[in-house]
Amino acid sequence: MSLRLSGGRRLQSPPGQTARPTTSRVRLAVMNLLAEALPGCRWLDLCCGSGVMTCEALQRGAAVVVAVDRDRRLVALARTNLEAVRKGSSHDPALQVHGADVLHWLARGRGELPPFDLIYVDPPYGAGLYGPIAAGVTAGQWLRPGGTMVWECASNAIPAVPAGWHCRDQRRYGGCSLLLLEPEGLPGPPAVA
Repeated sequence: MSLRLSGGRRLQSPPGQTARPTTSRVRLAVMNLLAEALPGCRWLDLCCGSGVMTCEALQRGAAVVVAVDRDRRLVALARTNLEAVRKGSSHDPALQVHGADVLHWLARGRGELPPFDLIYVDPPYGAGLYGPIAAGVTAGQWLRPGGTMVWECASNAIPAVPAGWHCRDQRRYGGCSLLLLEPEGLPGPPAVA
């Protein structure tokens, strides 16, 4: 399978059934929904797979990108793809790729890392990770006030919005749906029409 960014750049694809890369239609929808927040943002991609979503964010001006996945082969692939996009970038974004279980990685804490503006979450659809990831993001204060967490999930199995969060927007693209979540009680950007 050929994997290309919306600008046409070809990326390395994951082998076989190792990962389920986000379709170009959904990637473009996400980038359009987040367009105003992307330039200069801090982006965290949890369960990054091939890194294609983070590559899209880099291409649109993200200043700091961090990608996490537990599969070592995918981590190496994501690092290769992200380095290729960073080299072709007009700005000099900071880049980190971590090979770790996402829940353990979140639990270790941010340390010196400032919180993120945008967090993209795309775990294996049936793994039951959405709620635990949201809890880990909250506990570690990984998302800045006013930031957005995006869930990519199966349209026929949309996870419940966890306590402490509200869904600002929800979109369906065939078998895939997107939920834009923000912490309750914190100001966020206006809903997208």
